[in-house]
Amino acid sequence: MELSDLEKVRLEKINALRGMGIEPFPTRANPTHSAREAITAFEATEAGGEGDTPVPVVAVTLAGRLRSMRVMGKITFAHIEDGSGRVQLFMRVNELGEDGMKLFADYFDLGDFIEATGEMFRTRTGEVTLRVSSFRMLAKSLSPLPAAKDEVVDGQVVRHATLNDPEVRYRQRYADLAVNPEVREVFRTRAGVIRAIRDFLDERGFLEVETPILQPIYGGAAAKPFVTHHNQLKQDLYLRISFELYLKRLLVGGYERVYEIGRDFRNEGVSFKHNPEFTQLEFYAAYFDYQKVMALTEEMIGYVCDRVMGTRVIEYDGKQIDFSKPWQRLDLREALIEAVDIDIDQYPTGESLEAAMRSQGMQVKPGTPRGKLIDGLLGDYIEPTLIQPTFLYDYPRDISPLAKNRPNDPGTVERFEGFIGGMELCNAFTELNDPLEQEARFSEMGRAYEADDDERHPMDDDYLRAMSYGMPPNGGFGMGIDRLVMLLTDRKTIREVLLFPHLREREEE
Repeated sequence: MELSDLEKVRLEKINALRGMGIEPFPTRANPTHSAREAITAFEATEAGGEGDTPVPVVAVTLAGRLRSMRVMGKITFAHIEDGSGRVQLFMRVNELGEDGMKLFADYFDLGDFIEATGEMFRTRTGEVTLRVSSFRMLAKSLSPLPAAKDEVVDGQVVRHATLNDPEVRYRQRYADLAVNPEVREVFRTRAGVIRAIRDFLDERGFLEVETPILQPIYGGAAAKPFVTHHNQLKQDLYLRISFELYLKRLLVGGYERVYEIGRDFRNEGVSFKHNPEFTQLEFYAAYFDYQKVMALTEEMIGYVCDRVMGTRVIEYDGKQIDFSKPWQRLDLREALIEAVDIDIDQYPTGESLEAAMRSQGMQVKPGTPRGKLIDGLLGDYIEPTLIQPTFLYDYPRDISPLAKNRPNDPGTVERFEGFIGGMELCNAFTELNDPLEQEARFSEMGRAYEADDDERHPMDDDYLRAMSYGMPPNGGFGMGIDRLVMLLTDRKTIREVLLFPHLREREEE
């Protein structure tokens, strides 16, 4: 590792500590309380005192990262931080001696992890503080942490190397988390969202399961897969793009309500709302249709908001969004008529719809299938306008090969997508459970789309075999967890809610 001048100074301190017989990276740590627990314990004993009765001693050992130091001759004030918060340390020559004070002042730096033992008390300024009787190094920080922002100390602005460049923050998420408490809070919120979703589904009789990540045939979504190879089996495999086909196999096996929360992988473009690796929720419920799934979706998202945010009204991108039910419901055909004055029922083929779009000055790739044209119109003209929670329903059959037709309408399927904040959040169907129709759909998709087209679904014979044993009517649902966290934490890019987002390699300078 090439070291900076400051890092070289800290390395010298590491060597000097070892020369004094002090290990700067000891094996054991022995905290008795977190910072919050120590403060709470002191406040509880303090509240129990009456009149001039002395506050009982609260003796603790704390551990954390050193965040501030103010050496003032025979006394030193410092702050350490752990996962629960910060607490002030008060060091005095009376307790630590001249050697102890010098050791701290000369060899301890901001960013070091330390352990301090002593008694809690309240200073004259009212801050609950640890009066330190002993301390030791737990881990020496070789590289100084950047600061989240400049600080004001004793009325003076203290300038730091700040960590505010987004790309540096994503590449060095460990440093980002260490100096930006609001970033740590985003990921606490994320964990709370996932926990709330699990609780909601568990309470309603759903069984959480795990399905293969490496799959011999990809399917269940419109996306290009990542391809890998198993050497011993001499077999190409795909990182899953969806859980759908495996979860629905479980309905055949006798489970009536199943769900999975896990990673999907799609070999597609990176944008503010796309990452090649992302977290997805999918659930399937026997005897549900898309209307019942719609109602459950409203209920689930409201439950998550109540549990995690304490409110169903949030702010995202400067707009107030209300998750209270009922959500707005829009028929896709009618929404397109209003948005672009095109009635898709009047254009039953790709060629006729392409001509109608060109007549309005739209740029269209020749030969694009009708379903993809409709999906493009939706994405360009409708999705950005859907700020409040909205269900857009009844989609063309040719971009929904796993969804059941509307009765007496062979060109339309019972499918909805949920949109919030101008982006898609979830996707759901009344699931197709007729194996003969499903086989015909797979064959049709194979003919209509090029081999490298995202919308092309490969034939999955084993899935068809499973369906042939009898699949109960069911409703299915998929939602991007990352996008929901973006909405609830008011983050404009998916990278802000992924601990380690995918980034391009840095070019050599």
